[in-house]
Amino acid sequence: MTLTAWINQADRIQEQVVEWRRHFHRFPELSFQEVKTSAYIAEQLESFGNLQVSRPTPTSVVARLLGTRPGKSLALRADIDALPIQEENTFEFASQHPGISHACGHDSHAAMLLGAAKILSGRQEEIAGEIRFIFQHAEEQVPGGAQQLVEAGVLGGVDAIYGLHLVSWLPTGQIGVIDGPAMAGNDAFEITVRGSGGHAAYPHEAVDVISIAGQLITNLQHIVARRLDPLDNAVLSLTQIHGGTSYNSFPEELKINGTFRAFDQGVRKRMPEVIRQIIEGVGGAHGALCELDYQYGYHPLINDKSLVDDVREVAAGFFGKDRVKEMKPVLGSEDFSAYQQKVPGAFIYIGSNNEEKGSHYPHHTPRFTVDEEGMETGLKLLILLVDKWNKLYS
Repeated sequence: MTLTAWINQADRIQEQVVEWRRHFHRFPELSFQEVKTSAYIAEQLESFGNLQVSRPTPTSVVARLLGTRPGKSLALRADIDALPIQEENTFEFASQHPGISHACGHDSHAAMLLGAAKILSGRQEEIAGEIRFIFQHAEEQVPGGAQQLVEAGVLGGVDAIYGLHLVSWLPTGQIGVIDGPAMAGNDAFEITVRGSGGHAAYPHEAVDVISIAGQLITNLQHIVARRLDPLDNAVLSLTQIHGGTSYNSFPEELKINGTFRAFDQGVRKRMPEVIRQIIEGVGGAHGALCELDYQYGYHPLINDKSLVDDVREVAAGFFGKDRVKEMKPVLGSEDFSAYQQKVPGAFIYIGSNNEEKGSHYPHHTPRFTVDEEGMETGLKLLILLVDKWNKLYS
């Protein structure tokens, strides 16, 4: 009867969950700047009762629900930050902050987790162990809020963690699962090419960093094709090039920026030296000095199989097997991986693609939005997972 009561309450608060999501969507805040968002979340959590609410960083919130019976501790995480993207949607609750929008669904994640906290906080006597609700700042910006929260000790005493993400590449209501490697590690690098400037009419008197950069770009593309095992899924992408101020002058300096993504930590650790060998070789052959600034980003996201199996079981049992979709790894990244360095974790996709409602646009684009019916699936899945956890470890 406990689960039935929880699910019935989830049905009753759907309008409230939608209201929360629209509030967050209307007032988005960037990574590390989620001051009003986190204050609003803390206020809502404190109004529920039975929760120990804390602020481990200035723009994050954690709430602990201590059950009345012994058991293990399960954490549930939602990210709350927005992106520096001008929204082009015109619905009533569109972003009121120019140049900032929830273009990745974090507004819905926060709303679903608030819904779970509201339901479960009112049923403390039915909880074994602890449920910890983590409202995390700054998922979108390296070094990421997850790492900061880990360092602040928010996983102390936690045995496992789940995170959900609404996605536009799955139909609304589907649940995407994957064992093991699910998302890649994400590193960033900047290459500085220094030569000597000069007049464009006299190229022999200059060290032309632009033509050297062209050779660097070509040679760097050989890393994945020829320096890595073909079975190592990886991608190196060059995304920016900056240099020069005049059409008739060679610049003295040029910068190239890019990203490297892979699932294997050994491959990631090798990459700075591989890039450095190439740029120093090419640059040296043409009289230029090349320097590399390589920044490791988020870890690869590796899902715990037993936790994913629990998702498969409860999702198929409640929603039906046809709603559970086996997914392939992607080379995108997520700082949820920082939690998985400390405790077993699983990151689950919730479908939100509904072309009739305009929720089919890609993430991180001006027209992105979610199908709010997908939040019902996500909220109920959170409740189902807590119920499963209760039964396993009480």
